[in-house]
Amino acid sequence: MNTTAATAFKQFAAKSKKSARINRNGCLVYTRVSSKGQEEGASLETQLNFCHHIVSKNKLNVLGYFGGGSESATTDERKEFKRMLEFARRNTQVGYIVIYAYNRFSRTGGGGMAIIEQLKAMGVYIISATQEVDAQTSTGTLQEGIHMVFSRYENDIRRETCMNGMITKLRNGYVSGSIPYGYTNMNPGKRKQPNLQINQMGELIREAFLLKANHDLSYNEITERLKKKGWTKGAKRLSEIFRNPFYCGMIVSPLIPGEVIRTDKHPAIVSEEVFLKVNGILSQKRTLGHKYNRDEENLPLKQFVRSGSDNTPYTGYLVKRKGLYYYKCNTIGSKENKSAKQMHELFKSLLSEYVLYDSNAVEPIKKLMIEMCMEMQEESILQTATLESEVSKIEKQLGTIERRFVLGEIDGDLYNKYYKEFQTELVRTKEELVKCSFNLSNLEKAVDTVLEYALKLPVLWESGDLEEKRRIQNMVFPDGLVYDFQKGEYRTDRVNSLFSFIPIFTRVLVEKKNGTVDKNYLLSRSVPRAGIEPAHPKVQDFESSASTSSATEAFVLITVRLTVTYRCKRVQK
Repeated sequence: MNTTAATAFKQFAAKSKKSARINRNGCLVYTRVSSKGQEEGASLETQLNFCHHIVSKNKLNVLGYFGGGSESATTDERKEFKRMLEFARRNTQVGYIVIYAYNRFSRTGGGGMAIIEQLKAMGVYIISATQEVDAQTSTGTLQEGIHMVFSRYENDIRRETCMNGMITKLRNGYVSGSIPYGYTNMNPGKRKQPNLQINQMGELIREAFLLKANHDLSYNEITERLKKKGWTKGAKRLSEIFRNPFYCGMIVSPLIPGEVIRTDKHPAIVSEEVFLKVNGILSQKRTLGHKYNRDEENLPLKQFVRSGSDNTPYTGYLVKRKGLYYYKCNTIGSKENKSAKQMHELFKSLLSEYVLYDSNAVEPIKKLMIEMCMEMQEESILQTATLESEVSKIEKQLGTIERRFVLGEIDGDLYNKYYKEFQTELVRTKEELVKCSFNLSNLEKAVDTVLEYALKLPVLWESGDLEEKRRIQNMVFPDGLVYDFQKGEYRTDRVNSLFSFIPIFTRVLVEKKNGTVDKNYLLSRSVPRAGIEPAHPKVQDFESSASTSSATEAFVLITVRLTVTYRCKRVQK
């Protein structure tokens, strides 16, 4: 075939889906902070400076700036984030999205990784200004996945720390969150303990309770009477108030399920007797002619799985003539009925994705999981040490001032003045310490539990009783599951952060076992190699052991490589 003919036939060659973006140097810059307060600091400016440096270094052309404000990354349904993705889809000049770090892009773990894969399918790649990742290689994809999991884990740790603070506050008898209707907080402020007083609406709430308790009036009748005195809420809100024990001096919350805290930290609007009388009337009406079924061992996923069509929790029932159990969606008009056996098999299949099949890998994995988690919490660890030092310093100052007072070196007025100042500072510092403290023993216990279950997750779930099944379900999928009836598959927005590591570990183990991973492919260019300068000791260990056939050793070496890469980059900066 002559040259002219060969050229003519090129028009019939298959076109790449990414061809429209090949060699495009257009990029988008995305910056964000988590809260309004951070906008006032240098965080956004710092992110933008780093991004500009990468843009200049790679000779990219900025086509647009997105973010630039506060957007929580716990969800990918962010206004600026979605606007940026839509721009990238429509504009074929976009080849890259420049970010400060992967946790600025997303903290949703698997959700963020799915978006990255969708962008790659269009020929758009993520460039992190502070984390060197070659996103166009398999190793880069693995690193991106680990960064996404770490971002999710870091976010979950912050959430758990915040939740623990709220739980402590509740158990101490203080309201956490919004102030209940009928009260005014006389001591507002984030770090201040609330001082609640009954306001005008609170007095009307008391009257509403008494009308219900003494005359058993309907909600509408009570609402109409109170409207003449300034009541603005409807009957539905009145129903919620009647069922809230806060108004009789009790605290209940989903954060402390099964607990009822009696407190004197806020004035009760009604007595316990009046509250119980009102709810005694309500409970009699509510239970009349209605039977509640006990949870069945055969339907452990009931209320745990929700319908993908309208997010309604699935219930269950028994077909007596067949002796078979079924799950169903109770939404009117819904035809979602599914065999419990099939749902359970599908759930076990989902659990198998989080199984660690090599028991010999437990100890090295545990060590590396803890090491990685500690790296992610390095800031908290350093802050904890600083605050512990401050607490010790303030306690010494308190001891000194007490000693000087006893010895008569200072008078009572001076002692009281500085003692109150030091005591206030001590309380504030200890509160900060509780918020940021990092407990290694708790992390080790959590990792031990996860790895213990990860060895035989589906088996433990199938053989366990109802309580054990639900414990496993909530441990792996804290927010439950959604079932797509049309596709016949489960999905979830959240997996326990520690279990999220398992699929990554398993993938590396399998690749090594199948011989699809080689030494040079795994070593990052950012890790010092043997040459003029001595190689990093852990890299030397890797190179000397790279021929190993043990999947466990391979996993250790690969993960150490990733950890060393992360550390070396930070040292180089």
